[in-house]
Amino acid sequence: MHIFNREKFLILFLIAFHFMASAQTFNGAGGPIPDDGNSVDYLIEVSGLPNTIDTLNFGIETVCINATHTYNSDLEFYLIAPDGQRVGLSLSNGGDGDNYTATCFNHFATTPIGQGASPFTGTFKPQGQLGFVNNGQNPNGIWKLHIYDNYAFADMGDLQDWSITFGNTPALAYFVKQTNIPLVILKTDGKGIPGDEKITARMGIIDNGIGAINHITDPFNGYDGFIGIEVRGSSSAGFPQKQYSFETRDSLGNNLDISLLGMAADNDWILYAPYTDKSLMRNRLTYDLSNDMNRWAIKGRFCEVILNGEYQGIYELTENIKRGKDRLNIAKMTPSDTIGDELTGGYIVKIDRVSGPSWVSNFLPDQINVYENQIVYQCIYPKPEDILPVQFNYIQQYVDSFERALAAPTFKNPLTGWRKYADEDAFIDYFLLNELTKNVDAYTLSTFFFKDKNSNGGKLQMGPNWDYNLAWRNADYCTGDLADGWIYRKNDVCGTDISFWWKRFMLDTAYKNRMKCRWMELRTTVLDTAYIFNKMDSIAEYLGASKDRHFRQWPILGTYVWPNPAPLANTYTEELDNMKQWIVERLNWMDNNLPGICSPVSAEMVFGGNEFSIFPNPVAETLHINMAPLRPNDINITVYDGLGQVVLLQSFTTAGNDSETVTIDFKAIPKGFYFVTMSDNSGAIGVKKIVKM
Repeated sequence: MHIFNREKFLILFLIAFHFMASAQTFNGAGGPIPDDGNSVDYLIEVSGLPNTIDTLNFGIETVCINATHTYNSDLEFYLIAPDGQRVGLSLSNGGDGDNYTATCFNHFATTPIGQGASPFTGTFKPQGQLGFVNNGQNPNGIWKLHIYDNYAFADMGDLQDWSITFGNTPALAYFVKQTNIPLVILKTDGKGIPGDEKITARMGIIDNGIGAINHITDPFNGYDGFIGIEVRGSSSAGFPQKQYSFETRDSLGNNLDISLLGMAADNDWILYAPYTDKSLMRNRLTYDLSNDMNRWAIKGRFCEVILNGEYQGIYELTENIKRGKDRLNIAKMTPSDTIGDELTGGYIVKIDRVSGPSWVSNFLPDQINVYENQIVYQCIYPKPEDILPVQFNYIQQYVDSFERALAAPTFKNPLTGWRKYADEDAFIDYFLLNELTKNVDAYTLSTFFFKDKNSNGGKLQMGPNWDYNLAWRNADYCTGDLADGWIYRKNDVCGTDISFWWKRFMLDTAYKNRMKCRWMELRTTVLDTAYIFNKMDSIAEYLGASKDRHFRQWPILGTYVWPNPAPLANTYTEELDNMKQWIVERLNWMDNNLPGICSPVSAEMVFGGNEFSIFPNPVAETLHINMAPLRPNDINITVYDGLGQVVLLQSFTTAGNDSETVTIDFKAIPKGFYFVTMSDNSGAIGVKKIVKM
C-alpha cells in the first residue's frame, strides 16, 4: 500500500514537472474583424494544464497573432482569461500602416509594441501587463482574443490565427503598492468600457490627504460605490490610455451628487488621460492660469488609476463644464423661463464637432483655407433634451445680433456696435490665453462661450477655457510648434473654419489698446515667466515617483506620439525644459508683436522724468514719492491702473523749499502694474510706472 502511494506520487510529480519544464502552445482560428463599431472574440479552449498558473513556476508566456488590416491604429487587441482578467496586448498602435504578421507579445521583450512600426513582425512587450493573468487561476477553460476596430466603416481586416504559449518562464506582474497622489480603483467585472453608452462599474478612491502616502491596501475613504462609465473623446479615443467620463450613482442607478477629492459635490466627472501630453500638465497649468485671471475653469486632482487590477498610469480626475453655483455660475433655466428677463439666460454654447441640436452662422468663416466653409454653434445648456424652442431661438438670435453688429460698418460704436452684445474684457482674456499657449484647437474646436441673464450683466462672454493638451508646443501642425505667429490666423497656413470675429476685432483700435494694457498687466502677475515656471515645477514635484510609473506603463518618452513636435524629449526633465524654453520665446514674441498702444495717461506727460522719484518699486503696502524742489503750488498725484482707470487721487501743497516726500497707502490696491502721475495747476509734471506686489 505504501509502495503504491509512492508510485502514484512519483507519477503525479513527473506529470507536473513535465508541464513546468516544457512549453505548451494552443492555437486558435481567426475570421473577419468587424468594421461596424462592434467587437469580436476569437476563442481557444485550453485543457490538460495544471490547475494553477502563477508568475513564479508555470504560466502564460507568449501570445501571438497574425492579422491583416489597412490601418493598424484602428485596432485594439485584448487577451481575456477564463476568470475574466483582461489585458491589453496592442491598443491603437502602428499609425496608418498595415498588418500584424507573426506578431508575438512577451513580458520580457525589449521593445514595447508602442515603439514598434507597421507592419508589426517579431516579439514585443505588450501594452498591458500579461502577468496579470498568471494570478493563481485555473488556466483550463476558454481564452478569448478580443478585437475592436475603434474607427468604424473605414478599413477592413481579418484575423488569420492566434496562439497562447504556457511555460515555466511566466510573464510577471507589476503592482502599485503606494503613491503620494490619490488612487482610483475601477472594477467592471471583466466588461470592456464602450464609447457610446455608460456601463455600471464600481469605483473606490484612496486619498489620505496632501503629503500623505496612499497604500493599495488602505480602505476606500474618498469614494466607494457605483458609477456609470464610458470612453470619451474623439481623436483621443484611439489612444492606448483611454479617457473616461463617468457619473456617480447610487445602488439603484440614480445620479448621486457627491464631493470627490475635495471638489464641489456633483455627479458629472471626467478621468482625463494625458497620453499625448508628456508633461502631464498642459491642461491643469492652463486651467489654473485661467482661474488666476478670474476666468472660471474646471478644478481637478491628479491620481493614479487601476482598472480591473491593471495599472493605467496618471490621470486627472476633473469637473466637467456644467452650469452650477460651484461650476459655471450663471442663471438656471427652467421650462417656465420663456419671457422677459428669465428668457435671457443662462446659456452655454460651444463650437466643436457637431453632436446635438445646432445652427449655422449667417456669416462665413475666413476665406483662405476653409474646411467645411461654415461655423456651427451648439447650445449645451440648457441640455438638448431640456431646451425649449423659444429658448433655442432666443440664444440663436442673440448670437446672430452680435455677429451682425460686429460685421456692420459701425461695429466700433461703443453703444450700437459689437460691445452692446459682448463683454470686451472676457474676449480679450480668452484671446490672450489661447494665443500665449498657441492652442491649435482655439476658436474652432472645444471653444465655449456663455450668456447670463440680462439682469446679471447679460452679455456674451468667452469661455470656459477647455482642452489644452495640444497647446504649449505640443502640435506639429498649423504652426503649433513655432514660438512666433498668431493662432487666430491659423487658416492662413492650414485648412480650418475659423470665425470672422477675431480678425474683425483687430480692426478696432480701442480693442487693441485695451488688450495691450491687459497684457502688460498680466505680464507682471499671472503671466509673469517666473510665475508660470513656479506652477510647472510645483506640479512636477507633486507628481513625484508617479511620473516614473506612468512612463513605465506607457514608455513613450523619446517616441513620436501624434502630434508631438520635434525634437522629441528623451526624459521627463527634458520635456519640461523644452516647454519652458518655448514659453520664454513665446512670451518675448508676444511682448514685441501684440498690437495696440497702452496709454492710460496723456502723451504730453514726461515719462520717467526727473521731477520726482518713487520707492520702493515694486511696492507692497506704502509708496513714497520724493519730489525735487518745486515752487509753492497745489500738487495732484493720480494713480491709474493698466486700463486707464483712476484708482487713487491725492492732493497736497508744496512749500517751495527743499525736496519733499509724500507717503501713499497702497495696501488696499490690488496686485498689478500702475501709472503714477504728478501734475500742478499748469499741467502734467511727470509719470512713472510701478508694480504692486
